[in-house]
Amino acid sequence: MVEVTVLAFLFLLIIIMIAKTAIVVPQQSAFVVERLGAYSGTINAGFHILIPFLDIIRYKHSLKEQSMDIPEQVCITRDNVQVAVDGVLYLKVLNAERASYGISDYQFAIIQLAQTTLRSEVGKIELDRTFEERTNINISVVSELDKASEPWGVKVLRYEIKNITPPSDILAAMEKQMRAEREKRAVILNSEGVRDSAINLAEGEKQKVIKASEADKQKQINEAEGQANAILTIAEASATSIRQVGLAIQDPGGREAVQLRVAEQYVASFAALAQSSNTMIVPANVADIAGMISTAMGVFQSAQRGSGPPPPPFN
Repeated sequence: MVEVTVLAFLFLLIIIMIAKTAIVVPQQSAFVVERLGAYSGTINAGFHILIPFLDIIRYKHSLKEQSMDIPEQVCITRDNVQVAVDGVLYLKVLNAERASYGISDYQFAIIQLAQTTLRSEVGKIELDRTFEERTNINISVVSELDKASEPWGVKVLRYEIKNITPPSDILAAMEKQMRAEREKRAVILNSEGVRDSAINLAEGEKQKVIKASEADKQKQINEAEGQANAILTIAEASATSIRQVGLAIQDPGGREAVQLRVAEQYVASFAALAQSSNTMIVPANVADIAGMISTAMGVFQSAQRGSGPPPPPFN
């Protein structure tokens, strides 16, 4: 019975020793090992055997990227307005030894440093610019934290502001300001639309007048050209007619035909003149048709002497 108890005790002791010495480190993890209270080394993912009763795992760190919530705090802007700001911070442990011995609690230290840095950055800008300067604030906070956390073996990757909450009265004033700005832009856009409409109407009326004047000018030009062409055509036709008459007079019997034509026109004209009025003043030899024809032929002969050879004498 005693032997069984001793064997059981030895078996239990072996199990405890194996449990203390055989360590399996998960992926993306790092364990800090101390030997007799002093730093011995850092073991990474895999199976490891420690020296019983000498080696002990003092710290366990995750090498994954971690997110930390930065509690909301009140910051005072450059124009002395209080705003509540909170955010989220992303970091990663790069050196397990320094994260274990460089500082007692790197997470608490980074949170406190992020809050103080954020208050400092918000105090440099005015309230109206806090919303548009969020990216610059995030970059400044990351830069300051990265400098401070390097001795701790921690890399600060990025910082993001989640909310910026001004007081309720400031929010109401900002809402009124934005409403006034929108109304101002609406009035400006409306006036610009009216102005552009008036300009377009005036420009259209101007183009209309110009087009009408050009059309009237072209009309007058066309009418003048038409009248000139008509006058030229009539003149050419008259010249051709006179030329043909002159040629016909030179033919045998032409002068007798002219005398007969003049006599007919004289009688017709005198008859028409007699019908148009009851009182007339006529020459004394009005009945002497031969004398009138002789006078007309004399005028005709005088015209021919100026332009061509003299005609043969009358019979």
